[in-house]
Amino acid sequence: MLTLVPTPIGNLGDISKRSFQALLEADTILCEDSRVTNKLLTLLCEKAEIEKPHKKYIPIHSHNEKSFLETLDKQFFDDAIVYVSDAGMPGISDPGQLLVNFCLDHNIEYEVLPGASASLLAFVASGFVNTEFLFGAFLDHKGKSRTDKLQRLIFSGYTTIIYEAPTRLLKLLEELNHLVPHRRIFLSKELTKKFETKMRMSASEAFKELQETTIKGEWIVVVEAGETINQVTLNEDEIMKLKLQTKDKAKLLAQLSTKSTKEWYKILEDEK
Repeated sequence: MLTLVPTPIGNLGDISKRSFQALLEADTILCEDSRVTNKLLTLLCEKAEIEKPHKKYIPIHSHNEKSFLETLDKQFFDDAIVYVSDAGMPGISDPGQLLVNFCLDHNIEYEVLPGASASLLAFVASGFVNTEFLFGAFLDHKGKSRTDKLQRLIFSGYTTIIYEAPTRLLKLLEELNHLVPHRRIFLSKELTKKFETKMRMSASEAFKELQETTIKGEWIVVVEAGETINQVTLNEDEIMKLKLQTKDKAKLLAQLSTKSTKEWYKILEDEK
């Protein structure tokens, strides 16, 4: 049997009795990072003042989940198998769904235990009253796919939840400031931890404020529901023909390619 076990996103006290018991009783623990899961079990056992049982750990992550399942025999699940991500609910912006599909396709018994999810916690903490939402997870790092997805999300008419790395948070805030400067957004990180951070303000205010802040850790950005629009997609040739200032044209072209705004600005200036 497979059991998907959610783990605390920060505060160890958030582990449920059922989740802890599943970890203790597992024959094998599938996990994103065996070091992270081993440390978690050590801390939980120390807190419970019990001896930590020996466990077999098998790393399963986004890079090897598919190949692992391709060579797996269904008899593997005759034992008590647990899957955990590094933190939170498996299958939500983390591996896990392919394991569930494998169980469904091969008539293997499985169970998903309820527990912590950073995306849902941030959504509730935002206070945005539109209870219909879209979960965008992580955007692509750059290029047209990033631009298109972001526009689809924020102009969908739904509250939107986006994860972002510290190295790209300012980029996201700059994009939101450009597209919806007056739209309210809720930013959070380190949820349930000692230095939990929560703030709500307009996109333009957030872009200005966080430029003066040291940005660390992964962030959750909740964008309030707003207007919907019919999107118009332009390619590079069409943008080149637009009567725009060079700097504005360079910014648009940078969104559609791997070249930076500075590189496009030089190209456009050289063509004059």
